Parts: sequence; structure tokens; C-alpha cells
Amino acid sequence: MATTDSMIIPGLSAEDSAHVAGLPSRIIAAWADQDAKAFSEVFAEECTMVLPGVLCSGREEVHGFMAQAFAGPFKGTRVTGAPVRARALGADAAVLVTQGGVMAPGEEEVSDARAVRATWVAVRTGDGWRLAAYQNGPRDAA
Repeated sequence: MATTDSMIIPGLSAEDSAHVAGLPSRIIAAWADQDAKAFSEVFAEECTMVLPGVLCSGREEVHGFMAQAFAGPFKGTRVTGAPVRARALGADAAVLVTQGGVMAPGEEEVSDARAVRATWVAVRTGDGWRLAAYQNGPRDAA
């Protein structure tokens, strides 16, 4: 996902805004490397990831799912997208909405069939900003 790491989120400091807005960049980098460990480390220890047909609870499940996905259906794919909205839920939580999707090997743009909108719930932890929850669904209604 192409993100705006310099995005200012109302209610957060510039530094915190940069950390929250940078979460998608960390996911993009981990995905580009097909690195399930780096991908899962963007999430809080106690987290939820919901994808169509998938529910992962906890960082360990996110790691396991992504390891299998990178070895199987997501092998050689890339992810892209852009922030659409962001807002603070207090000093230690924020919501980021993105639009993008998964590109198959050789694709330069996300196909309409794989385009998604996603909601990212970021929380401040002892290890910095992490994802407490992530969910995506089709960008276009059927």
C-alpha cells in the first residue's frame, strides 16, 4: 500500500500520526519479502485479522496463516493501496481506512475483482503502535 507516512491524524501528535500512517508501509514491505514473521509483528500480541473467509485471533495465528498464504495462494503476489481516512479514537488508538488490494504476479494494478477497502485499528503498545484489528472486504458491492 502506498501510504502517506507524513499524514497528520487529528487528535494525535505528528510523531504518533507517522507511526500509525506507517503501519501499511510495514505490511507492504513484509508482503514484498513474503515474510510472515515481519507481517505478523505489525500486529499486537492480542489481535484480530478478518479477511473474506478467514478469522485469525492473535499474532501467532496471523503468522501461521500468512506463512501458508505466502507459500500458496499469495506466493509471488504484491499488495498495494492508499489511505482514504484516518481518525484518532483517543491518545492511544486510531482507525485508518485504506483502499487497495492484492496484485497477481506480473500485474501493475489491482484488478476490480481483487480490489478491497480495509479498516485498520491501531493501538499504542509497550512496543509502539501495532494493529489490534484488521478487516478487509471487496471494494465494490456485488
